[in-house]
Amino acid sequence: MTGYFSPKNIITGAQMLFVAFGALVLVPLLTGLDANVALFTAGAGTLIFHFVTKNQVPVFVASSFAFIAPIIACKEIYGVQATMGGLLCAGLTYIVLSALVKLKGAEILHKILPPVVVGPIIMVIGLALSPVAVNMALGKTGDGSAVLMAQDQAILLAMTSLAVTLVVAVWAKGMLRLLPILSGILAGYVLALTLGLIDFSQVKNANIIAAPNFIFPEFKWQAILFMIPVAIAPAIEHIGDMMAISQVAGKDFLKKPGLHRTLLGDGIATSFASSLGGPPNTTYSEVTGAVMLTRNFNPKVMVWAAVFAVVLAFIGKMGALLQTIPTPVMGGIMTLLFGSIAVVGLNTLAKAKIDLTAPRNLSIIALILVFGIGGMQFGSTAFSLQGVSLCAIVGIMLNWFLPPAKPTKST
Repeated sequence: MTGYFSPKNIITGAQMLFVAFGALVLVPLLTGLDANVALFTAGAGTLIFHFVTKNQVPVFVASSFAFIAPIIACKEIYGVQATMGGLLCAGLTYIVLSALVKLKGAEILHKILPPVVVGPIIMVIGLALSPVAVNMALGKTGDGSAVLMAQDQAILLAMTSLAVTLVVAVWAKGMLRLLPILSGILAGYVLALTLGLIDFSQVKNANIIAAPNFIFPEFKWQAILFMIPVAIAPAIEHIGDMMAISQVAGKDFLKKPGLHRTLLGDGIATSFASSLGGPPNTTYSEVTGAVMLTRNFNPKVMVWAAVFAVVLAFIGKMGALLQTIPTPVMGGIMTLLFGSIAVVGLNTLAKAKIDLTAPRNLSIIALILVFGIGGMQFGSTAFSLQGVSLCAIVGIMLNWFLPPAKPTKST
């Protein structure tokens, strides 16, 4: 325990949680899950990750953006508890991938899931439910079925939140640059407060200290098959995050403690989170940025960030306060967020220098995009294959069966 209780580690840990806070609570607020549960499972998940990896990697794990759209869709079809069951099994997918990496090395993942498959799948995750973001920005419910606020007020809130997020992300300096989402939400919230659009009655009625509203999963094989393929994108992202934090810290975490251990820690943390009704966990790039900025590579700092997250989860009024954030404010942030996820997929293709004119690559990417964004569905009401699950299966099968692309001849 030497060094854990140093004031520097405690204060820096609180700062790291502050950096992660906006993105951490954004996922449950967008998906209708309990923000206090997300805080608890992020903190507990980070502690699990550090236990599995022997407290060697300076990372914080919390709510994964890649699962936002699938959670929204799965909840509508199968319900919250079945969605949690599917997410729990998605966490087990990480564990299977961890075993594969342990036995065959990291190269096995690139053979099964090359960039030509992963890139467009990530793009589908970002774009498939982009109408949800637009509806929320317009002051409607995500499905557009009900109006929550006058459109002129909604657009003002949404665009203010979006504009501040963009300004902070592009022009801010130092630690502030790591807080674009939190800055955008605060700006939209202050404007809504000025316009008298926020009702604090639920905050007044909430207890100061209260247990998070834990939800326990149920298992429906339809929801499980819906969710498992979604784990592909964050698993690949996990590898990129481990490479990034390795470069920042000047250590090769892919070798020690090893990619198999970091994947295992992330997978157990995700399954644990879903077993209590929290969103899946992933390593946070914001925190990696803060590590780079502060030059503090001590993993003990992340343990303190996790402890603070667990403590905050039991403050009932915090959860109630987060629920007062107007829907258009979240919608404005989502328009950028969903587009950003799609750009990550595009960047995956660009980095791998995929030849988009090769008939093989063109076919794989085109079918993944159209099937995913267009809403293609196979099956009946008892079981249907759609969304990211269908895209992943189609992409993997096409990559398996289509002959390799011939190298282009230089002229």
